[in-house]
Formats: sequence, structure tokens, C-alpha cells
Amino acid sequence: MGSGQPVTVFGAYGHTGRFVVAELAARGFVPVLSGRNPQALEEMASSYGFEARVASAEDPASLERALADTAAVINCAGPFASTTGPVIEAALRANIPYLDVAAELEANLDTFARYREQARDAQAVVVPAMAFFGGLGDLLTTAAMGEWTEADEAHLAYALSNWHPTTGTRLSGAVSRERRGAYRLRYSGGQWERRTDPAPTLDWAFPEPMGARPVIGEFTMADVVTVPQHLSIPDVTTYMSAEAARDVVAPDTPAPTAADERGRSNQTFLVDVVVRSGGAERRITARGQDIYAVTAPLVTEALERVLTGRTKAVGVVSAGEIFDAPDFLNALAPHITLDLYPHKQNA
Repeated sequence: MGSGQPVTVFGAYGHTGRFVVAELAARGFVPVLSGRNPQALEEMASSYGFEARVASAEDPASLERALADTAAVINCAGPFASTTGPVIEAALRANIPYLDVAAELEANLDTFARYREQARDAQAVVVPAMAFFGGLGDLLTTAAMGEWTEADEAHLAYALSNWHPTTGTRLSGAVSRERRGAYRLRYSGGQWERRTDPAPTLDWAFPEPMGARPVIGEFTMADVVTVPQHLSIPDVTTYMSAEAARDVVAPDTPAPTAADERGRSNQTFLVDVVVRSGGAERRITARGQDIYAVTAPLVTEALERVLTGRTKAVGVVSAGEIFDAPDFLNALAPHITLDLYPHKQNA
């Protein structure tokens, strides 16, 4: 457990940040609350009893003060296009691990491209997208691969009962759309493609009792960044249940509201991962409640493993690259239910 180690949470007062702070405290860490809004920090510090340090991504000195004498930093502050670079650089200067919960494709791609060599040379640990999107899908795909060293294709299909976006999700989405312009991104043939045609709609055969559901194909999420960083799979595609895809972009969809004592919404999710190589197919699924809330045990488990040396790599790394994927997923048992399906060999 955390053994009283202080960990800075940048963006602590945001929706996901609050879940992360609570999970850190439950595991014995001492969260150091940080962000640019002094009033929000003061109110949260008074409620939780933790230290607050005002900091801004535009002020390197303030970030250095926020990270001083802490064991690591978790970045929960979107839009991540604005915060990842400054906070990573502050973490590198402080010589502490950096993790974030970014689901912005462009921010994730930037992190791998800009900091890979610098972090590797410093023997530093930088784990982007250690969240529901990016981290969980990467761990599931890595676990499904097993002993395979390469595969032909990976498909990750998301079935969300609804998707009530947070303010952070809306802001991050707007920044991504602005950066991307009229294009959408697809990863095919081992490279990124910029497409202008509409994403396809199709039916995905989710495991029973859910069964076939309409999904938006090529609904490219952070997993399409994290998976190819370390797995030899030239075609990686993500899919989103059509209803949830409509929810997240509709201007009148409300924010998530608490439905239980832990503050989780009533949203449920199923992530169905299929990996194919030649005529063989492997499948694994994960089920749980609230994509924002489940990010907290994901990133906190990752942090604990980094700080205790249960890692396999340094530099800018994906979840499945740095951690033992099956062991990590099993450690999430209180929060996620896993189903493994018999391997298929097509004729």
C-alpha cells in the first residue's frame, strides 16, 4: 500500500480527479491537491484535510512547487493538449514518475513522440492514458495476445449503457476536434490515416446476454495509440455503442450524477476485445460501472506498481508494456469483472 507517500494530483478537483484522490487515500497514499483554481482547491482541502498547492500549466515554477517532495504526479487536468507537456517536464525535472488519464488522441500521440527519448535517457517512467480509455483496453489486448508476438488485427468494442460527459470530456473533445479539423483518424496497415468519409455503422456481436448491438466503427479512442506502441498489430480498431456515441456529442446530455455511496453514476460498461492472427482468434471482456470512477483504481494500481518496482520498462510506456497485464487485471477484481473465452481456430 501507499505507506503515507505523498502524490500530487494535478486537476484534483475535477470529476475524475476526485475519484483518484479518494482511491489514493484509501490505499494509504497522501494526496497533494493541485490545480489552477484556488477556491476549488481550498474547498476540497477543507473537506478532505489534504494539502493544496495552486499551480498552472503556464507557470513552470508553480508546477515545481506542486511536485516538490512528492513521490509521483498524476495528471487529471484536461484539456490534456495544454497540460501534459508542462507537467511531464516538471516531473522529469523533479525526477518522479508521471501518469495521466488523458483520452485525447492528439495529446497521447504527442506524449509518445515528444518525450520517448528524453524519458528513456533519464530512466524515467511516463505512463500516458492510464485510464478507462487507453490503459484498460491496452491491458486487455496484451492479455489476450498471451504468448503471441504479433497478430493481424485487434478490435476493441465498447458498450456503454449511456455516456453522460463531464465538463472535462466536453472540453477535451472540443480541443481534439479543433486540432483534427475535418479529419478523423484510423490506424491501419501499421500507420495513421486521416479520413474524411463518415465512420461506418455496423452491428457488433457482444457476448450474451447482451448480443448484437449497433456500434460506430472506427470510433478511434486512446487504445489505438497505446496498443501499437508495443504490440506488433498493424490494424487496431475501436468501436463505440451507437447510443453512447450520440450521448457524448449531444449538447443537452447531462453530466454524470452519483447513484451510490462511492459517487459512481449508474452507467455500466462492457469492453469486448478480439485479437486475430492467421486463422486464430482470442477474446476477453471486462465489465464494470462508471468509466470515470473505474479510472481511479486503474491509475492508482499503476502508480503503486511503479513505486514498488513491479515494472518491465522505462521511458514513455503503455500500460501493457510496463506491467504484467494478466496480473494487473486480476488485481482490479473488486472493480472489473473479466471473462475469458476459448480460443478459436477458423477453418
